[in-house]
Amino acid sequence: MTFRIAHISDVHLAPLPPVKPSEMTSKRIVGYNSWTFRRKAIHDAQIAGELVRDIKAAHPDHVMVTGDLVNIALPREFINGESWLRNLGRPDWISFVPGNHDAYVPVPWEKGMGRLGDYMTGDLMVSGAVTTPNMAMPFPYVRQRRNIALIGVSTGVPTRPGRASGVLGEGQIDALADTLHNLRSKGFYRILMIHHPPLPGLAKRRKALVDAHALQQVLEDQGCDLVVHGHNHVTMRNVLASRHGPVHILGMPAATSNGARNTEPAAWNEYHIRRTSGRWQCTVNSRCWSAEKNSFVPQTSYSLD
Repeated sequence: MTFRIAHISDVHLAPLPPVKPSEMTSKRIVGYNSWTFRRKAIHDAQIAGELVRDIKAAHPDHVMVTGDLVNIALPREFINGESWLRNLGRPDWISFVPGNHDAYVPVPWEKGMGRLGDYMTGDLMVSGAVTTPNMAMPFPYVRQRRNIALIGVSTGVPTRPGRASGVLGEGQIDALADTLHNLRSKGFYRILMIHHPPLPGLAKRRKALVDAHALQQVLEDQGCDLVVHGHNHVTMRNVLASRHGPVHILGMPAATSNGARNTEPAAWNEYHIRRTSGRWQCTVNSRCWSAEKNSFVPQTSYSLD
């Protein structure tokens, strides 16, 4: 049987809620100015609504959201983000991993990402999963859906103004290596969900995953069937050779982008995964925002080796 999984990233929910003077830390000032003078012309609340409608109409078996649900991590943004996710679907139907904007500045867990905790819980035991001062949920987490394993890691950490880098940390990397090994030995199709592009050189230095070299080594040693990410706001497709076959790495444009300011319009992918004659097969169907038709339309379709 085919299992169908939708993937979106970088929702950047609009509009930005009112900001209290007490909430304007130094980095939030930078982010607020970025929103006012650039981002609010790109991220469209109508597209966010149409995205929900389009995914629901497709009836996928699961949905993956790879971070940046919010913009400058205001407490009100997390309330809106939780509401948007719940309108999209149940927590057991949606798997979320944090991005750098979700961890833009330190926010008390219960007022910030804790509101999204139900979307970041695993149902398989992960040896060595870690929590951090920023993340009260253990990462990596694993969700089993039939013979497919969804593995979520967190790269979102507060950074200084002007930087959008991410970090996994030694604990997550070690646990991920063991997890990938164990899941491969049990025959699972393994999907890694991460916000930042996972390999060196795929993002500008100020926006890159700091320990991308260590993650690349894990992927080369243990293999992984599919890695999905966001962060760069453009469609990306890369393949990494591993000891256990190709690792397909796919990135997405921002899920609410209207294409203004030379940005790539919003899109989402649906992965059709099945096992035939002892081999995994995956077909990717992409749907892209059309300003002309005011809806999402079919864009491309291709198979992963």
